[in-house]
Amino acid sequence: TIKKGGNVVILLSPKWRFHYFAHLQSINTAAGSFVRTNEMIATVGTTGNAKGKAPHLHYTIKSMIPLPWKADKSVQGWKKIFYINPIPLLNKASS
Repeated sequence: TIKKGGNVVILLSPKWRFHYFAHLQSINTAAGSFVRTNEMIATVGTTGNAKGKAPHLHYTIKSMIPLPWKADKSVQGWKKIFYINPIPLLNKASS
């Protein structure tokens, strides 16, 4: 449990990517365990700073390996070198 995210799960996947899931109601996996595609790892909830709001999920993919071509000149644009847009990956998985 962390203050803002509440109950969270962080998964390490191929290509050294971390998948972060926050505001979870229940967690159905344990630290250090392996998970499979389509395995339910948690349920969406209102933990952390989501208390009093509709249940929702915060999901982020971060790369441990910097991707320097993603940086830009915006405020904190250098942080973009670690973030991966999940939408193309999710769309590919659902097709």
